[in-house]
Amino acid sequence: MSTTTRAPIKLDPSSSLHPESIGQAKALGRLQGRRIMVVGAGQRKTVDEEPPIGNGRAISVLFAREGATVACVDIAQDAADNTCQQIISEGGKAFTDIADVSDPNAIAPCLERCAKQLGGLDGLMLNVGISHGLQLPNMTIESWDKNFGINVRSHMQFAQAALKVMDPGSSIILTSSVASQRANGYNPAYEASKAAQIALGRAIARAGEERGIRCNVIAPGYIDTPMGRDASRRRSDRAVTVPFGRQGTGWEVAYAALFLMSHESSYVNAHTLFVDGGHLSGIQRVPKG
Repeated sequence: MSTTTRAPIKLDPSSSLHPESIGQAKALGRLQGRRIMVVGAGQRKTVDEEPPIGNGRAISVLFAREGATVACVDIAQDAADNTCQQIISEGGKAFTDIADVSDPNAIAPCLERCAKQLGGLDGLMLNVGISHGLQLPNMTIESWDKNFGINVRSHMQFAQAALKVMDPGSSIILTSSVASQRANGYNPAYEASKAAQIALGRAIARAGEERGIRCNVIAPGYIDTPMGRDASRRRSDRAVTVPFGRQGTGWEVAYAALFLMSHESSYVNAHTLFVDGGHLSGIQRVPKG
């Protein structure tokens, strides 16, 4: 029996980039008439002169391009305003609302304000999250509780409030992370809270089913966002094994969210979609030594 050895292929990372990957695809009206809140719609400041687009901003802009009116919610006024301004400059509909989701008393009023200004609510995208980057020996009670307060409790409260006002056919999405599945980041509060988000997403789906409201979770892998670049500055080897020879883009996360928010996914519920190029499944590049 003869065997054939395939010659190694020199991969061009750009070969897996498409108009959708970089936010240049034609809009198709997939969210026409929808009224959606995006919590975490802003974008952190970074030292990069030309920073990549973050997940929250890409999601907000894409939802608006596809016909939704978007409430851009963030803790930072300028970050939310910049997202809103980009949407309006493209002819979309959006407004800003400011809320500190670490405050339990701020969440229900925020949702009520946005639903009122939107004229109803049939989409909720929860993209807010923090990480202090503390390893287990250095973890403090205060840091642990703040991570879980923002990453988990606030999501539960938003869902509680949303389920009271959303119509059948509405959709809720939580943003978790592949960190929910592994411990190689040495970041236990973040990893544990992201795992809790996946369980919470299932619980929200269970609670919403009788009202015809779906809930799903997106778990991005290594994504080239301002937050991702800050993480890479702390760990230069952070993404050396990513598939396709590149990190993902905020737009690629946004298109996953677009599918789960749209009626195209009307029978997809309580699901976690890993947007990682297959990295979590063991598809990895071998770093060139």
